[in-house]
Amino acid sequence: MKKIVAAGLFGLSLSVSGLAMAEPVKIGMITTLSGGGAGLGIDTRDGFMLAIEQAGNDEIEVVIEDDGQKPELAVQIADKMIQSDQVDILTGIVWSNLAMAVVPSATAQGKFYVSTNAAPAALAGANCHPLYFNAAYQNDNLHEAAGEYANGQYEKMFIMAPNYPAGQDSLTGFKRYFKGEVTNEVYTQVGQTDYAAEIAQIRDSGAEAVFMFLPGGMGIAFMKQYAQSGVDIPVTGPGFSFSQDVLPAIGDAALGVKNSGQWAPDFDNEASKAFLAAFQEKYDRLPSIYAVQAYDAAQLILSAAAKADVKDADAFAAAMMEADIQSPRGDFSFNTNRHPIQDIYMMEVVKDGDVLTNATVEKVFDDHGDAYAEQCTQ
Repeated sequence: MKKIVAAGLFGLSLSVSGLAMAEPVKIGMITTLSGGGAGLGIDTRDGFMLAIEQAGNDEIEVVIEDDGQKPELAVQIADKMIQSDQVDILTGIVWSNLAMAVVPSATAQGKFYVSTNAAPAALAGANCHPLYFNAAYQNDNLHEAAGEYANGQYEKMFIMAPNYPAGQDSLTGFKRYFKGEVTNEVYTQVGQTDYAAEIAQIRDSGAEAVFMFLPGGMGIAFMKQYAQSGVDIPVTGPGFSFSQDVLPAIGDAALGVKNSGQWAPDFDNEASKAFLAAFQEKYDRLPSIYAVQAYDAAQLILSAAAKADVKDADAFAAAMMEADIQSPRGDFSFNTNRHPIQDIYMMEVVKDGDVLTNATVEKVFDDHGDAYAEQCTQ
């Protein structure tokens, strides 16, 4: 177990800097720090801790543990954090199957869960909970933007994702907006590394383009094999498949790929510029969208904790709903189901010098919510 107590290490200030917490707050971060998904969890941890450290408040304590991308381990860690470490808030889970294993139990025990990434549809609608906030998106959102963008580009699409909640949500979201023909809808195994069979299907599909959601090591393996296959059907995807944490490993095979997201390093607002500079100074690399989402999750917690006692659930939830932060994404607010309303863009993988990164192409959705909010009644 690694315990980190926040300290003021940066000159950049959050809107809550200098404000005392209503009461000390203990946060339990469960994230993926080993295995094929480690890059996602490392950026989650680093983005979150950047905001905590910038706040310079020693009343916040963060306990961080590695879930190894294993649902059963995530449950064990959550139980220990709640019962032994007595955390007030849980956060950090990257993968939706792990979130489904942890979040309902945590909220049932009266603990807040603030998601830095995982956003399954099952927790956004009828099964929403007043103690569950998502600082990232709802799983369908970025895929919806990719589907909408594809309408102006392609008539036939091959779509593919891993067979777990986020993968299922991704293809649901894409199909919700794409008006053309889906030639093939393929679900792969979580953690799969050999995509020869899927690439053969793509070759024979008659599709004009591929939409694939394969985060972490899955996307790295697919893109490398796809580049070697000689298949020249263009690939598109959500930002998770082409995020900053995986682009160096994919290499030039990612150049030119269009992908949807809610932030890119070229965003021209002051909060984004400040975040980008601070992250690069601290960690000597460009941040991914996972880092941005986690940074905002920490900002939201800090803002709420400056206004309300976390032990007063109603007051703390009301403070969270205010979303009183300066997000690198730009405008950010919570929908009635405590999931974001935000702009979503199409990006393109480019080279900035020798560094692969994403550049903004166009805005696809303005103030976009999710399809499940109206089903949330609590």
